[in-house]
Amino acid sequence: QVQLVESGGGLVQPGGSLRLSCAASGSIYSINAMGWYRQAPGKQRELVAQITKGGITNYADSVKGRFTISRDNAKNTVYLQMNSLKPEDTVAYYCRAEIVAEIGGGRYGYLEVWGQGTLVTVSS
Repeated sequence: QVQLVESGGGLVQPGGSLRLSCAASGSIYSINAMGWYRQAPGKQRELVAQITKGGITNYADSVKGRFTISRDNAKNTVYLQMNSLKPEDTVAYYCRAEIVAEIGGGRYGYLEVWGQGTLVTVSS
């Protein structure tokens, strides 16, 4: 079974920094795009940042210049470095990955996998 495990959330003061990590595990053949999304209560989940297997990145306008996404393909891990955090960044963050993995019977399939979420709280 393929899963994503996130870590690194917590409480930070405005202007501070946090680094989120998301590691994929299981019978993985390859991982295409990986990304971070966030969702406030009662609102739709929105893209924060995404990175392709080749390292091409895409950011939401609200985080450009403050957040940096990166990945370690050898470790099947994606990171989100968050600097200059603001109270409005307070929300649950979710990792997402497009994974080609074994699905049983010696077959491989394309999976969209989500992490369980990690809460980031920016408050003084």
